[in-house]
Amino acid sequence: MSRNFELLHEAGKAQEMMRQRTEQQRVEMDPAVFVPGTPSLQIEGVAREEVTKLVHRLFLLSGAGPRQVVFTGMEPGDGCSWICARTADVLASQVAGSVCVVDCDVYFPTLHAEFQVPNQCGLAEALASNEPVRQFVQQLSRPNLWLLSCGSLHEDSPQQLTLERMRKRLFELRAEFDYILLDVAPLSSCNHGILLSSWTDGAALVLKANSSNRKTAQKAMADFQNANAPVLGAVLNQRTFPIPESIYNRL
Repeated sequence: MSRNFELLHEAGKAQEMMRQRTEQQRVEMDPAVFVPGTPSLQIEGVAREEVTKLVHRLFLLSGAGPRQVVFTGMEPGDGCSWICARTADVLASQVAGSVCVVDCDVYFPTLHAEFQVPNQCGLAEALASNEPVRQFVQQLSRPNLWLLSCGSLHEDSPQQLTLERMRKRLFELRAEFDYILLDVAPLSSCNHGILLSSWTDGAALVLKANSSNRKTAQKAMADFQNANAPVLGAVLNQRTFPIPESIYNRL
């Protein structure tokens, strides 16, 4: 699978300046010893550059950028989980604040596989429990990067995401972490992406190059608008280059 993608559109009034939002952050590790690093997940060449651009445009251009963002695709196979995982990893390498990535795809959870960790007690258990959400997250390879995996699924798992309890858990996550990225099932499977976007700062739509239908995407945009769910931007995934990547890197 090609892993080249770009941010096509960014909504809002983000200022054209590259500064990180370090003020008003709850830093879990000592900011005095924080040193921005490179992504720990496998990501190379143009893909790394494009993910870094996405992180800056989506989270860091504005001093009051979004903190809780839904990532959802149009169809299965759009690469949404791949993008969400690496966006979280790059973001964690760029900021001192805490980052939590949440697997909300109850139909095909894969974030744990992206990070090569077990799908242990996670979101499903958190929704069925009164324990603090911190009890269900696991720390990843970075001190400031955490995962709330999907957990053990059951027949009513899809309905659990639509209940007020899920909304309360989102508020709790927002209080615990500086940035929250949610990987949600594609819109062709359910409306979870639209609903959760209305409870968060908005959505980043993942579109597959030469595959996603324009009319379907336009309908999705209308559905988001009708639900008062902000769309922060769109990511074009699996874009191929008309010239070799080695030459593209020199342009």
